[in-house]
Amino acid sequence: QVHLVESGGGLVQPGGSLRLSCTASGFNFRNYAMSWYRQAPGKERELVAFITSAGDGASYADSLKGRFTISRDNAKNTVNLQMNSLKPEDTAVYYCHVRRLGVPTWGQGTQVTVSS
Repeated sequence: QVHLVESGGGLVQPGGSLRLSCTASGFNFRNYAMSWYRQAPGKERELVAFITSAGDGASYADSLKGRFTISRDNAKNTVNLQMNSLKPEDTAVYYCHVRRLGVPTWGQGTQVTVSS
């Protein structure tokens, strides 16, 4: 069974940093691209970042370029999201995501709150 478990969320002041991690199990992790999404209260879930299966390519939401960095460790079945210069509008639940054979799987999410 496919499992994605996020960690690393929390409360941070504006301008601060957080590093989210997602540990995957139940599938051949190194064969699949991975993504991070987020959903703020009252808003639709949106794509934050995407990374190729080999980790040799990544893309980001335009509004996040230069502040967020996605990475992965295929030996540890983990995908990470380094978030710098955080803003109050980055407050959301962040989800790890994989799509296998057209079927999406989501983690349970981790809350990120940016507030002074």
